[in-house]
Amino acid sequence: MNYVKIKDMEYKRVNKEQVIASMEEQIKRVENATCPRDILSAREDYNKDSEYVGTMVRLASTRLNLNSRDEFYTKEMDYYNQTLPEIQMYDIKFTKAFLESPYLEEAKKELNPLVITMMELSLKCADERVLAEMQRENALVTKYSKFVSELTYEFRGERLTLGALRKYMQDSDRETRKEAYEALGKSLSENSQFLDTIFDDMVKVRNEMAVKLGYESYVQLGYNLMQRTSYDKEKVKIFRENVKRDLVPAITRLKREIAKKLNIENMKLYDDNTYSENDPTPILDAEGILEAGKEMYHEMSPETKRFIDTMFETDAFDVMPREGKWTGGYMTFFPLYKQPFIFANFNGTTADIDVITHEAGHAFAYFVGAEDMTPELSLGGMETAETHSMSMEFFAWKYMDKFFGDRADDYKYKHLFSALSFIPYGVIVDYFQEIVYENPNMTPAERNQVWKKLEAEYRPWMDSDGIEYLEKGTRWQYQNHIFQSPFYYIDYCLAQTVAFEFLLLSLKDYDTALRTYIDHAKRTGNYKFTDLTKMAGLKSPFEDGALTEIATEIEALLKSLEK
Repeated sequence: MNYVKIKDMEYKRVNKEQVIASMEEQIKRVENATCPRDILSAREDYNKDSEYVGTMVRLASTRLNLNSRDEFYTKEMDYYNQTLPEIQMYDIKFTKAFLESPYLEEAKKELNPLVITMMELSLKCADERVLAEMQRENALVTKYSKFVSELTYEFRGERLTLGALRKYMQDSDRETRKEAYEALGKSLSENSQFLDTIFDDMVKVRNEMAVKLGYESYVQLGYNLMQRTSYDKEKVKIFRENVKRDLVPAITRLKREIAKKLNIENMKLYDDNTYSENDPTPILDAEGILEAGKEMYHEMSPETKRFIDTMFETDAFDVMPREGKWTGGYMTFFPLYKQPFIFANFNGTTADIDVITHEAGHAFAYFVGAEDMTPELSLGGMETAETHSMSMEFFAWKYMDKFFGDRADDYKYKHLFSALSFIPYGVIVDYFQEIVYENPNMTPAERNQVWKKLEAEYRPWMDSDGIEYLEKGTRWQYQNHIFQSPFYYIDYCLAQTVAFEFLLLSLKDYDTALRTYIDHAKRTGNYKFTDLTKMAGLKSPFEDGALTEIATEIEALLKSLEK
């Protein structure tokens, strides 16, 4: 396949009239079909239109994330905030026509059943009645993204982006960490009115959409928008209860042992990511990390070698922080080119290595699955996609000496402990959103109290007391997903439990576990999440005892890595 450098990908604004005309043509082809092949052919052409639109929008969004001050792409995203919901209305019309076709039953024989499931789900998520609300939501998300991209934090006489500040938030020196968190709290406090107001607007508009579409609240609409087919709100509730019962006591015990070892009487928010007196940091600079990553994937397998070579040939990394660049990190995929791209903000901490493993895990899954990927299904739900990334983090353990030298085991200890203690935090993020969207008229102060209560329940080993502003329960305000991607976060938690299983398998038989993982990635989203885990010989996170075993085995593994 001929690949293109990311910077050379041609961008052209989607012509709304032309795309809609093409989509209307495919709808008429379905309505006037004389055989099953007619509606299947129309679907193929409709998907081509969707891939084109998706590629152009992702190019515009990514380039704006790279430079939020770019006036051209700012205007392009303003255009799409209005235009995309209008185009999505034709998705509804096409889906309705397809599902109502007299040839549907015959056509089903040539389709993955999940395609029909996703079509049916999509009809529950959008309608012309909520077009204005969809446009308002898009505009709010873009406004928020632009704001956080440009927000800086004053620390020791410098103005830093959040990505750069995080280095000090994880420093081995406790006073430095505290000072960094105070700088974070100060900037958030100065911008609290904006953050509270825009989130309130988001909650209100999302609730309006849900009510107009016949939902009791945005919660179920949010689940449907996340394309969840393997579990529902009740299963997530069970998972939360299992986390509280099986993981929280074990993590609390381990955290208190660390606090004692570090002579910390009361563990604070700024201590939560500290695991030793001198946490490991990469021995390489940014360029060295990328080169070591290339070497690692060359050694790992033939598939990962082809993947990483393609990523370098296409300049598919942008990892250095700078003013005006969005603060987060992610992998995106351009459907027309079948190519991934990794966006990050290196800061000299272990998080830099997570980029070359986690985000590369996403990119690798797209790379190996691109040819066989069903457009409507892609990589599947985000819990499936996050399994790809989080598992790759653990398959990279074998090569950590490249990045940390003789402190590779120290990194593994920190990485594993962080992954385990992340799950309760992820549960808090998800639970917080559920409560907020079930009570859309909450005040900002009431939302903060919800967060504080959940923190005490799921992370009893630490608190935010003494950190100005953050002690009010505002930790959630610098979690981008809460604003931009409602109900995404629980997917990380579910994926993490599956990734732990891949880790434990890899420690027993690395080559077999890696082959199982690659086969798992190649299946993309063509199966449900729970079916994919079963096909890989793994337990579903919803099975009884799944977290009990993980808590026991991961705690034992941590003990073996501890020095």
